[in-house]
Amino acid sequence: MQKLPCVLLVDDDPTTNFLNRKLLERLAVSDQIAVALNGREALDKLRAQCGQQPAGHPVLLFLDLNMPIMNGIQFLEAYRQLPPAQQCAVVVVMLTTSVHPQDVQRVGQLPVNDFLHKPLTQQQVERVLQQHFA
Repeated sequence: MQKLPCVLLVDDDPTTNFLNRKLLERLAVSDQIAVALNGREALDKLRAQCGQQPAGHPVLLFLDLNMPIMNGIQFLEAYRQLPPAQQCAVVVVMLTTSVHPQDVQRVGQLPVNDFLHKPLTQQQVERVLQQHFA
């Protein structure tokens, strides 16, 4: 499978971001793996990269649900309000420890392509790549 142009990890836990980055690097998913510590940082990165560098924008986003400043649901609500020029063709994968039915139901109403439980594993990554990028 061809490498993705860019992957964006959005999680407030630096250890989770480190481990996910190492996994994606080991699997050679992308040469460019960006990190945001909350939804607001992720929106800022998407606005900058999607508007300026369409070839290098993230095409896969692993999004945590519970984060300070702007959580995953708030991010998704804000993302779908962006002007079309600032939206990227992004596969959004919610990656969370939450199994609360209300969270799952709410996420299902938003532009999410997949819902995975932490920790991210090789099998999960391979399935996402096969399902959304094959």
